Amino acid sequence: QVQLVESGGGLVQAGDSLRLSCAASGRTFSRYAMGWFRQAPGKERELVAAIDWSTGGTSYVDSVKSRFTISRDNAKNTVYLQMNSLKPEDTAVYYCAAAATARGYDYWGAGTQVTVSS
Repeated sequence: QVQLVESGGGLVQAGDSLRLSCAASGRTFSRYAMGWFRQAPGKERELVAAIDWSTGGTSYVDSVKSRFTISRDNAKNTVYLQMNSLKPEDTAVYYCAAAATARGYDYWGAGTQVTVSS
């Protein structure tokens, strides 16, 4: 069993920063990539940022480019999402996910709420 546990969410004001963490534990699994998704009320879940576990290559949805940074600590089995210049439209539940192969994300965390007030 693989567990992903997110932390770092909270209530902040527009322009503030937050750093989300996602710690992976449980059985060892081949890791292709990890990603941060978010889902706002009434909206579909979207992939915000992803990181290739072996190369460290990253990708972002256009709405967060230059504001969010995804990074990893292989030794700690942890992935981070640094979120700067937060906007009210960033308000959502943020989920961490891990992909064992290129076919898609296999494991999911329970999510952490991020609320940005104007």
